[in-house]
Amino acid sequence: MRVLPLDDTAAAPETVGGKGASLARLARAGLPVPDGFHITTDAYREFVAPFRDRILAALDEPAKIADLFARHEMPEQSARAVMTAYQALGDDVPVAVRSSATAEDLPGMSFAGQQDTYLNVRGAALLDAVRRCWASLWTERAIAYRTRNRVSHDDVALAVVVQKLVAADAAGVMFTANPVNGVRDEIVVNAAWGLGEAVVGGQVTPDSLVIRQGRVVEERVADKTVMTVRTPDGTAQRPVPMERRRLPVLAEAQAVRLAGLGDRIQRLYGTPMDVEWAALDGELFILQARPVTGLQEEVEEWNDSRRGDHLWTAGNLGEAIPDVMTPATWSFVQLFIHEAMSASTLPGFDLVGNIGGRFYMNLGVTVSVARALGMGSRLSAVEQVFGKIPPGLNVPMVRVSRWKIIKAVLPMALRIRKRVAANLKDMQGFLATARRRNEELRARIEAVESPAELARLWERELLPYFVTACRMLEAAGRQGGATLVWTRDRLRRMAGELDAEAMLTGVNADGELASMGPIMGLDRLARREITRDEFARAYGHRGPHEFEVSAPRPGEDHAWIDAQLAGLSGAHADTGELLRRQAAARDAAWARFARRHPRQVVPMRARVARWNAVVRDRESTRSEVIRAFWALRAFVLKAGTLTGHGDDLFFLPVEEILDVLRGGRPSRVAVRRATYERYAALPPYPALIVGYFDPVRWAASADRRTDIYDARGVTVEAGGEVTGFPGAPGVVEGTARVIAGPEEGDRLKQGEVLVTTLTNIGWTPMFPRAAAVVTDMGAPLSHASIVARELGIPAVVGTGNATMRIKDGDRVRVDGERGTVEVLPSRG
Repeated sequence: MRVLPLDDTAAAPETVGGKGASLARLARAGLPVPDGFHITTDAYREFVAPFRDRILAALDEPAKIADLFARHEMPEQSARAVMTAYQALGDDVPVAVRSSATAEDLPGMSFAGQQDTYLNVRGAALLDAVRRCWASLWTERAIAYRTRNRVSHDDVALAVVVQKLVAADAAGVMFTANPVNGVRDEIVVNAAWGLGEAVVGGQVTPDSLVIRQGRVVEERVADKTVMTVRTPDGTAQRPVPMERRRLPVLAEAQAVRLAGLGDRIQRLYGTPMDVEWAALDGELFILQARPVTGLQEEVEEWNDSRRGDHLWTAGNLGEAIPDVMTPATWSFVQLFIHEAMSASTLPGFDLVGNIGGRFYMNLGVTVSVARALGMGSRLSAVEQVFGKIPPGLNVPMVRVSRWKIIKAVLPMALRIRKRVAANLKDMQGFLATARRRNEELRARIEAVESPAELARLWERELLPYFVTACRMLEAAGRQGGATLVWTRDRLRRMAGELDAEAMLTGVNADGELASMGPIMGLDRLARREITRDEFARAYGHRGPHEFEVSAPRPGEDHAWIDAQLAGLSGAHADTGELLRRQAAARDAAWARFARRHPRQVVPMRARVARWNAVVRDRESTRSEVIRAFWALRAFVLKAGTLTGHGDDLFFLPVEEILDVLRGGRPSRVAVRRATYERYAALPPYPALIVGYFDPVRWAASADRRTDIYDARGVTVEAGGEVTGFPGAPGVVEGTARVIAGPEEGDRLKQGEVLVTTLTNIGWTPMFPRAAAVVTDMGAPLSHASIVARELGIPAVVGTGNATMRIKDGDRVRVDGERGTVEVLPSRG
């Protein structure tokens, strides 16, 4: 057969090519495909039979091949069959003539654009257009493409699809899976005015719409400068009238209807599809559909910023959890938040979230509650915990009434108060036995012999132990009310910035401060006062990635311990010497305070002692929560061993891990692993985020900011100066060493200024080498402030822009009392 109807069941790839077979399938399924017919590969082979050998002999000279096609007429029977089918479409109807090769539009390989298409063809010109389509199988580009993809030139043949031309007023392409991020439940539509050739050929930037679950969730209207239009001689590019350039091509209802067609096409083929479409007077047509090639591996979207216009902060707990979290870790963190931060369970309020795999808190909820309770004037206390809110940033409030907030908060506050009081009675007993209990639990986990037994151990012992640890942290952090915030403020008013910070040090003197534990333990290990095993047992649970259960603990990695010891040996002073210097400064500050305020010495010492005790208890209980995370890691590792799924289980939440232990099968592991790896490859996100934030698009932006992202389009001035909280007093000058992560710690040399996004306990061994510490994130109660203050190292924290403004190797002056960092002129 030389010619077949468009929807003929005999229209298979070997007879009508990949494009033709696809259109036939679409037409048979009832999709709106313009009427037409196929000119089969039989007609092509009949045409080239007289000169086929000369074609193959001239592969290096495409011009000779083109001349062969131009000099031969289409056989009479084929020409008659083509013109008969054309006349059946209507009287002198304009048609589109499209090439359809037998090797094109196959999964994993697209030959799109390799052969020619002719539009607005009429009458006898159709035969010449068909012949030129056949010749396009042998252009230099088409030959090279087949060679590169190892497709035999002997085997290919070309069919042609002839269809009524849709005189489209709009057209474009549609992807039934998002080609940018691989998300399968997002349909992306590109649309422009006129025929679709300007979009396919890249001559115009089209509108872009993302449709999910029958709703347009993103829309970007482009400035569409040109469009393809019909002319008496075919088609041409014409300017878009000014009044239409910035108008959206598709209304939302029309875009959703088009996406519905895309969904039908994907279900028909069982794979994501690349679809060419057109619209005329509101009616939609499908012009072509091929499997999407090169689609990024499917990923999920972990992004709670979609909840609405909230202000999210990575301050405070986000500093302790700086990594992209695996699903197992996120499920444990959610449990931790539920038990250690009861306020997060407030009905109707989204207090915590996962944005691109990273931990964020909704600061808008905190500010809304404070204002509802008449505590708006005390929001400076919030900044001391979570970091500064930039001037000019309008914090989006929770959209509920003040009365509803009060009605929800007050009963919860009373419940928390009772719970804290009860848990405080047991806190010291818990701390005394927590380490031994953890070691016993990890030993029992290792000894378990069956999945079912491990599931029972979780329910009966591991989960209760973890919940208890979390509740003890909540109790420790809430004891004494606002002691942590107000003591520091009052002391600074009475003694001045410099003396106040010195007087607040010494937390470590009456009992080890957990944040200082690893560095002091390393110091003792270096002096051989303890063994490596003793160090690992006491401090092996603390490290830069201590919340992430897929990451080995320092106690599991002797190389980590060796690296930290080597770093300490390069310090300008050992930990003990730094502490002695700070003790002398503290004593001198108290002496000055006594001379100025003799009657306030005793009550202030009691107040500071209370401050120190609260800090110490908070740090100790936090340390035991982290030790519990070591047991959680042991649980997941053992579950992977017993079930044979290995580290795949890190990509399941705990509920699904338990299901696997009870005989279920893990699901979506590959997708979740791909999602995790995709987010983990991105730089750390901004400390503050307002509204919907796409980490991938942000990371690809040349002008991205690391301090703040505001989806509302409101721009808070980035600021040329580097200023933040006075973390620890003192003024030093030195070379800035900008470090992205603790794994680069060996780049920090003795006497240099450590400049980074944030620090946590895993960074502590670097501090004795640093002349000063400067961070983008942080507050007076953050890790960098506490440890730098104890060691007497100047620090400025929560600058927001230090890593944007300071370049590696710059010479800087750090003023830890005023909270400023100045970039000095180069000495050269």
